[in-house]
Amino acid sequence: MAKVAVVYHSKYGHTKLQAEAVHRGAAGTEGCDAVLLSVEEAAADLDQLDSADAIVFGCPTYMGNVSAGMKEFMEIAAQKWFSLAWKDKIAGGFTNSSSFSGDKLNTLQSIMINAMQHGMIYVGLAMMPCANDPEGMNSIEGPGPNTHNRVGSFSGPMAASFQVNPPEAPPKGDIETAELYGQRIAEIAAKLS
Repeated sequence: MAKVAVVYHSKYGHTKLQAEAVHRGAAGTEGCDAVLLSVEEAAADLDQLDSADAIVFGCPTYMGNVSAGMKEFMEIAAQKWFSLAWKDKIAGGFTNSSSFSGDKLNTLQSIMINAMQHGMIYVGLAMMPCANDPEGMNSIEGPGPNTHNRVGSFSGPMAASFQVNPPEAPPKGDIETAELYGQRIAEIAAKLS
């Protein structure tokens, strides 16, 4: 049975909702066990991640980069780098910000580079923009809040919550995108484990 760990930082709760969706998608996949850990929980017992077949990292995008909580976790987890303890594990990432862009790509690239430093195998979203509503691409307003991959990311799920408090944000489409990503990660981990 493949094991997927979802490690997240969330200050206001938006990214936690995304993390729960990634976890739900992974846990609902046949042949997969999933665990959801805050960065604090994961940092307190890094060894528990050694048994995971996949680790998915998620955090909000603050000022165009990973949040301080995720950055601190990455620096603590650097002790695993010395022995390449996470080499050949599946990796993935997701993020949220208060706008459509917010420079979220930079956050996912930071997560991806961290995974590469550990020798992990990074998995992208593999979902077309407006996957469940292709017509959303044919209007000046663009895709609505129920649209999967409405931001058009390929590096991992990106949610846009604007200034709306959880649980109203992130919207349904962004949460479902995260859940489908968790399923994708779990399916790949199961194939490779």
